[in-house]
Amino acid sequence: MNLGKVYLLPMLLHEEGWESIPANTKEWIQHCDAFFAENEKTTRRFFKKVWKEMVIDNYIWHPIHKIEQTQIQVFTQLLQEGKNIGIISEAGCAGIADPGQQLVAAAQNMGAIVKPYLAPSSILLSLMASGMNGQLFQFHGYLPIDSVERKKKIQSLEIDAKQRGCTQIFIETPYRNNQLLEALLQNLHPTTKICIGVDITGPHESIITATASHWKTHLPDLHKKLVVFLIGENS
Repeated sequence: MNLGKVYLLPMLLHEEGWESIPANTKEWIQHCDAFFAENEKTTRRFFKKVWKEMVIDNYIWHPIHKIEQTQIQVFTQLLQEGKNIGIISEAGCAGIADPGQQLVAAAQNMGAIVKPYLAPSSILLSLMASGMNGQLFQFHGYLPIDSVERKKKIQSLEIDAKQRGCTQIFIETPYRNNQLLEALLQNLHPTTKICIGVDITGPHESIITATASHWKTHLPDLHKKLVVFLIGENS
């Protein structure tokens, strides 16, 4: 049986962040027969800008908002038929903080070839620019919403950052960014370093590392912006 291949394709993090997209992206798209996309609408628009002649409807499309067993079955069936599949994440870099990871796991279990391609990841780009420990880090996704549980989590992350030197990385829903920053400033030691990465790859990108006490007197407005938060120490 000649299994299809899986291509982990790049996606824009910001609508103006084209310099972060590899020049070979068009070629990689052309290898595919089907696409599993976290957001089909934005992916179609992105593909047409990369490859103007592409006839979008000539390809098989499936959403991956929430991976269910039926989607995995469709995915594996296409691979068994020899179809090459592209996976595209709104996180920019497929498989990182992305539900498509479950499809990649299914491909690995089948023995299919998985081809990961260079793509922008706000998590990794923020870490790179933060000056924090890039040899030991953890991504936690979203912190608890409940204020008591959130406080416990923030304090445990700070302890781990100081004891092991582990950089702690997390995100929040854009309309709750300011509340999360407020919680960080209320619960972290004044000397603890916080990196705030805003609009990564966009024209107004900002990645700044400073102490909690500094942020208290230089409070940014993060409402409805795409933000990555990091806690740690400068390496």
